[in-house]
Amino acid sequence: MIAETDQTPEPPAAGGSGDRSRASHDRKPTQALLDFMATGWDSATGPAAPPIEGLDNYQRRRAELSERFPGMLIVVPAGVEKMRANDTEYRFRPGTDYLYLVGTGQPDEVLVMEPQVDGGHRSRIFTEPSPDYTKSGFFTDRGKGPLWVGPSRGLESTESQLGVPAGGITELPNAISAYDQGVVLRGVDPKVDQLAADLAGPDEELVRQLSEMRLIKDPLEVKLLEEACDLTRQGFEDVVRALPRARSERDVEVAFFSRARVAGNDTGYSTIAASGSNATILHWSRNTGEVRPGELLLLDAGVETQRYYTADVTRTMPISGHFSPIQRQIYQLVYEAQLAAFAEVRPGNDFQATNRAAQRVLAQGLAQMGLLPVSAEASLAKDSQLHQRYTLHGVSHMLGIDVHDCAKAREQTYTQAQLQPGMVLTVEPGIYFQPNDLTVPEELRGLGVRIEDDVLVTEDGYRLLSTGLPSAPDELERWMADLWAKSSS
Repeated sequence: MIAETDQTPEPPAAGGSGDRSRASHDRKPTQALLDFMATGWDSATGPAAPPIEGLDNYQRRRAELSERFPGMLIVVPAGVEKMRANDTEYRFRPGTDYLYLVGTGQPDEVLVMEPQVDGGHRSRIFTEPSPDYTKSGFFTDRGKGPLWVGPSRGLESTESQLGVPAGGITELPNAISAYDQGVVLRGVDPKVDQLAADLAGPDEELVRQLSEMRLIKDPLEVKLLEEACDLTRQGFEDVVRALPRARSERDVEVAFFSRARVAGNDTGYSTIAASGSNATILHWSRNTGEVRPGELLLLDAGVETQRYYTADVTRTMPISGHFSPIQRQIYQLVYEAQLAAFAEVRPGNDFQATNRAAQRVLAQGLAQMGLLPVSAEASLAKDSQLHQRYTLHGVSHMLGIDVHDCAKAREQTYTQAQLQPGMVLTVEPGIYFQPNDLTVPEELRGLGVRIEDDVLVTEDGYRLLSTGLPSAPDELERWMADLWAKSSS
């Protein structure tokens, strides 16, 4: 990082997460410099930002939320920058619920929906105004100053881009204190929590409602998820091209991350690049292992788009390009389990149907291999489930802005509910033989296989969103060979 210039502290804005305006090693500028810096700036601003795609979708979502909380103030913050170490922050990502209602966001921004006498709500976004070059903060404030972090969107561009009236962040306290009844998305912005400390209302209901609204994706969300899946496909292709030169799991992670940052916002979650026995660790993201020919690489990764929707895809690939006989046997079993799960994705089926179908295929295969101490049927009994020693996890979860979307929805609307058109979920069976598991033959120990795709529930079944990534073993080998051949030509 660059060495810092002389600075002086500035008070944090309302909605912020503390005094980030200066660091301990900053020096105080002279009065002569302050006077000089306050002159000679062009005050003209550029054109207002164009509207983001889908303003009507966000307006409809806010209107639906308004109907659920009549007469109550609704406060949804975008979130604050999170500290990585000392005075350096992680890259900011707006909160999921704020994104769902607004579309994009900046640190410390807050959506306030004020109840109206004649019904409904009036939405306003409280945000940082355009920089004031007559005040020293524009160059002394490392947290907000445009010479440090770039200019804020400003009020005019906020209104034009997001289609919502905007107010300065310093007006937020008055907007909240005018009410004593309301719902607040708490735990996202400490300043908002403080300002709304005396605001009474069913906050947990707001959290639940926002999760349940996201269960059904509208056409804009489906489009953004399709984009995420397509970028993820490209990222997987990048990994395969890089695989012959890869020596460590980090080489794999970097190959995928390059696509995520060049074409999207980031990865949607920590990439799992698990080679060899690391593939038996479900959320292995250290990615410190070696990549060895003859072993398998389990890559679980997703690109998050510029609009913050993510894919969630897994492929288990032979590092040398061809499965060994035992690798193919286990892979084929997982592949057949995924096909059985796909067949259960349709409106009216319950959410757990995919898991039941996949687990049945896996249990039968494990029993045929002599790995279960009981029959497949006995293992599948609710009070048994012995096969889960090797399958470990469920087969599906909702997908959207969050990789594990709709997490605060009630069980009766999510995991215990029927599938409906517009839901987007993963289908991801797996088998994992731990390297120290003495219940399986030595040749199986340390072998992990997962296959994961993203599907949209349609009126008569499902549509695969994560297209272009083969999963049948022969097709997977041909796909890898074709990419290598094109790379070398």
